[in-house]
Amino acid sequence: MGRLFGTDGVRGRANVDLTPELALAVAVAAAHTLAETDRSHPPLAVVGRDTRASGEMLEAAVVAGLTSAGANVVRVGVLPTPAVAYLTAEAKADLGVMLSASHNPMPDNGIKLFAAGGHKLPDEIEMQIEAAVEANATTAWDRPVGAGVGRVHDLLDGADHYVQHLVGTVPHRLDGIKVVVDCANGAAAEVAPVAYREAGAEVVAIHAEPDGLNINDGCGSNHIDALREAVVEHGAHLGIAHDGDADRCVAVTADGEEVDGDQVMAILALAMRDAGTLTQDTLVATVMSNLGLRLAMSAQGIRLIETKVGDRYVLEELRASGLALGGEQSGHIVMPAHATTGDGVLTGLHLMARMAATGQSLAELASVVTKLPQVLINVPVGDRTVGAAAPAVRAEVERAEAELGETGRVLLRPSGTEPLVRVMVEAATEHTARSVAERIAELVRTASPAGV
Repeated sequence: MGRLFGTDGVRGRANVDLTPELALAVAVAAAHTLAETDRSHPPLAVVGRDTRASGEMLEAAVVAGLTSAGANVVRVGVLPTPAVAYLTAEAKADLGVMLSASHNPMPDNGIKLFAAGGHKLPDEIEMQIEAAVEANATTAWDRPVGAGVGRVHDLLDGADHYVQHLVGTVPHRLDGIKVVVDCANGAAAEVAPVAYREAGAEVVAIHAEPDGLNINDGCGSNHIDALREAVVEHGAHLGIAHDGDADRCVAVTADGEEVDGDQVMAILALAMRDAGTLTQDTLVATVMSNLGLRLAMSAQGIRLIETKVGDRYVLEELRASGLALGGEQSGHIVMPAHATTGDGVLTGLHLMARMAATGQSLAELASVVTKLPQVLINVPVGDRTVGAAAPAVRAEVERAEAELGETGRVLLRPSGTEPLVRVMVEAATEHTARSVAERIAELVRTASPAGV
């Protein structure tokens, strides 16, 4: 069996790669792996989904799999991924399941799993679930019967509980701030505008009419042109864009300039440092964060720890070191005091709270980070390991790093899921970054030609 889990759960084209049969099998395996077996009552699972039409089909399969394994299920309906994680913890459930492909286009869908407490799964647990899927496909497992079969209940006020939790975390009211929020026709369509309004902001919501087919369609955190226009049109102080399952937050200034996850992290890090809540004055980010973030944090006396790409690795570092803030350039921001995973709406609330508390515009706050030009080239290869490790490639990387010195860096990263090597270069100028990146990319192509 091939690797099921990618960097964020199981994902693929719904009803082709991610079939109801596979969803059912993953649900059974997850129940067997994550549920406690020495309790006197059945295990409990929380199941939610985003607005994709295929989510209805896959939800039915997941619920069938969980109940067939003896787990009781609480369906929470359409909610953001972090809401499902939050409700999993609040319900003291054994596991949570979110059906979403995040920022991917509508034909895709995915299965994100949470352990007890609403935490994402470490690699070793994912491997156990994959092994259980394979074992269950070839060997009969003991199925409960009669009263042992799980039951299904619907939680109708999950969104209300989640919004109350979010608003309760805000350190400063948002009165006087006007925000345009792009809900990506996704899971945030209901809760994001409500949460921002209840915290005091004046809200204009766009792309908040999901029909099952229009999620992420030219909108949301990967497509912010419409948000830029709406912010200027409505004279708003800022715009916020979420992705399909609302675990991301990117922003635009009053003039429509993008503020990415690196800048958002810097703003929140300074706010938390000033409030005395930035543990060890340390921020966690991935190796893909712009060098400008590291330089800005260093100038402010804040240490930056880098992890592998993926918010799960940021989460692991936060939990292992007891730290208070981390995230990714893409807009996954994690605040462990309030959430067990990246939460776009929570991030938006705290970003606006910093604006309200300081009286500064988003542009002024974001200016703490001067981003270096960054060039990323995805190189198709025959063997991504060979392409990245070839002696000629490594020698050129070392030469480039010496050439760039403290004013830039090189990151060579084989893709975890595709036959690609990602070549990323930052430098003082766009020309230098592109020149170095293209030089290295050509050596990667030579070392392992695509199709060979």
